Amino acid sequence: MKKLLIGAAIVMLAVSPAFAQKVQRLSQGVRMDFKEMEVEVKFYSPSIVRVFKTPKNKTYDNKSLVVNKIPEKTEVKFTGKTNLLILESSQIKIEVDLVKGSLLFSNLSDKQLLIDSATTFNPTDDAGTPSYTVKGSFVLEDTEAVYGIGQVMDNKFNRRNSTHLLKNENMFTYSPYFMSIKGYAVYWDNYSISNYSDAPGQLSFSSLGKCSDYYFMYGGDAHGVIKQVRALSGKAPMLPLWAYGFFQSKERYQTQDESLEVIKKYRNLRVPLDVIIQDWRYWPEYNRTDSAWNSQSFDRNRFPDPTKWVDDIHKLNAKLLIVTWPGFGPQTEQRKELEAKKMILNFDTWPPNSGAKPYDVFNPAALDIYWKYLNKGIFSYINNDGWWLDSTEPDHINVKESDFDSPTHLGSYRSVKNAYSFMHNGGIASHQRAATNDKRVVLLTRSGFLGQQRYGSNTWSGDVQSTWEMLEKQIPAALNYTLMGIPNWNSDIGGFFAGRWNKEGGAKNPKFQELYVRWMQFGAFCPMMRSHGTEIPREIYNFGSRGDWAFDAQEKAINLRYRLLPYIYSTSWDVSSNDGTFMRPLIMDFASDKRTHEIGNEYLFGRSVLVAPVTKPEVKLWPVYLPSGSNWVDFWTGEVLSGGQLVNKNVPKDILPIYVRTGAIIPWGPAVQYSSEKKWDNLEIRVYPGSDGKFTLYEDENDNYNYEKGKYTTIDFDWNDAQKKLTISDRKGKFQGMLASRKFRICVVREGVNNGLNASIIATTINYTGNKLAVKL
Repeated sequence: MKKLLIGAAIVMLAVSPAFAQKVQRLSQGVRMDFKEMEVEVKFYSPSIVRVFKTPKNKTYDNKSLVVNKIPEKTEVKFTGKTNLLILESSQIKIEVDLVKGSLLFSNLSDKQLLIDSATTFNPTDDAGTPSYTVKGSFVLEDTEAVYGIGQVMDNKFNRRNSTHLLKNENMFTYSPYFMSIKGYAVYWDNYSISNYSDAPGQLSFSSLGKCSDYYFMYGGDAHGVIKQVRALSGKAPMLPLWAYGFFQSKERYQTQDESLEVIKKYRNLRVPLDVIIQDWRYWPEYNRTDSAWNSQSFDRNRFPDPTKWVDDIHKLNAKLLIVTWPGFGPQTEQRKELEAKKMILNFDTWPPNSGAKPYDVFNPAALDIYWKYLNKGIFSYINNDGWWLDSTEPDHINVKESDFDSPTHLGSYRSVKNAYSFMHNGGIASHQRAATNDKRVVLLTRSGFLGQQRYGSNTWSGDVQSTWEMLEKQIPAALNYTLMGIPNWNSDIGGFFAGRWNKEGGAKNPKFQELYVRWMQFGAFCPMMRSHGTEIPREIYNFGSRGDWAFDAQEKAINLRYRLLPYIYSTSWDVSSNDGTFMRPLIMDFASDKRTHEIGNEYLFGRSVLVAPVTKPEVKLWPVYLPSGSNWVDFWTGEVLSGGQLVNKNVPKDILPIYVRTGAIIPWGPAVQYSSEKKWDNLEIRVYPGSDGKFTLYEDENDNYNYEKGKYTTIDFDWNDAQKKLTISDRKGKFQGMLASRKFRICVVREGVNNGLNASIIATTINYTGNKLAVKL
């Protein structure tokens, strides 16, 4: 704080002399005294402002774990009135009431956005260290919808009029953040177990800490806000192409041969598959106990040749994710070294009666030790392709209140708990990235925190129950999570705990089959499509054979996913390059349609495809709201429907309601058994007429970081609806192995023609060598 004040001068403004001595001007903001509080307002960019408050004479430097943005040079205009100080950038304006100490944020059209009405510091004891309960209060408009907070399993989308204990646990993943329908967001930079409360007249965060530190971000709309969140906390890197294929998992494959047989069966059935996941207990289990829990080594009886195992997986054109946990049993070498260096947190983690305890992720040296063993025992040894990071909250069992007093490198566990997953993911991602640029980091993780997008993390929703009610809750939970700027999310297809269905036949139970199929249809339109669970095996052949409806409906959903891979991978580039979002709530593109403000059970997947997952059993019709501002094409039939209406879609068990925006251009990939089986040298391009449209086809080397060096290509497609003309741009960029020439098979979607998975009628075939051309259709 003192360093920030070097060179500060008293603001020479037309403010009352009684206040002038209390206001100091900084290069991009001001520092002020209010009664018992010191406040600093600083622009990090024209659209991002940091507001930092401490009790008077209590100097504190809050070094953020999440915020990695360096303040950029920003021109700030300072003006004042008698008791009012005004700071203005090219995007936003802040009015500081020098009597009340409140801050009013508005846009340059003087539209009121948010009022910071009050901050309180109540002294408290934090594991023997003096601290505060810090409460920041804000005033919003009564009818203003807000989103975010995290993944909350309450089946609600709008977060107004709700209260939440922000404590990251299995199935509940929080960050102290909210986004407004007005196009702004607030991130409260605190990692302690906290409270979010919204009631008439006041929205507040209450946390343990020594300061109030928050960032106000203005984007104009939801997409703009996400752009600012990533500017503040990190861009989302590209994941490899294979990460958008189908993942098969279960609790658990007990031997190396068992998982290999799964892949072979998929290949023999010619059902697409890209990834197999190895769950826990591949390590030795001494005396049938868990004292060697998470040793990051292999039981040689069940995994006699781990390197051959992974080589065989790769020869089958599949990839391997393998689990690792943050807790270690007392007989592991990791535990012994970490404990000797006081880098173990003193509370019990999973499994029960094992003596396992988690490591201190907040200590950089502990992150180094963790990777040392993980690299030696697994990564550099077997050449796996990604990580399943289970229990990243972490699991906490035999809970005692005193457990939260456990010291970490950064203070009490209570004061930093919610950032545990963020630090654990970051340690593994950063170390792998330092080790090689040939594999993109892929992390499947059970918890998250704002900013975790920069580590290649894909959060799943935890050990959810296999019920229709839980399937329904997944969708708004996912949408609120992704509105925090974290684009990658998934769930266990079918729900984790499925034993309730065993009484009537398990995977052969028609009731479970219907739930599983509907969940798989939803999973096909998530950033990761992953089947996993316990108590009932989930591999497709357990549900029957080809010709059985449950098998065929699953295969249909998986094949649809693979045909959409060029669209999905190009969307991944949009996410990484343009701060796009995979699962786009309707408010992202249709906020002017007020009906979308409460709709959390449907979304756009990418910028063009609207999906409305079926979340009730035995239904024949499913209501779908088509937002105004666009017309829509039924993906399965080609029927054109106007926006701004609720339609009832006929939904036999193999049909998910899917609607495509008119003007959309969808690249349609080849039928494959794994993501890279065939080159995209003969792509079908589906045009949905009725509006003008654009699409950028992205391609690169599929799995390395050469794209960061500019080794990729983009091809822009532009549809002029009035002229019925499709223009294909000059190819931009290059990379090793790119297609020098190719065919584009152009087809126009009409009712009954070029719909669904049916064979298409090609209007014309274009030979493309990288040069601009146009065709009338």
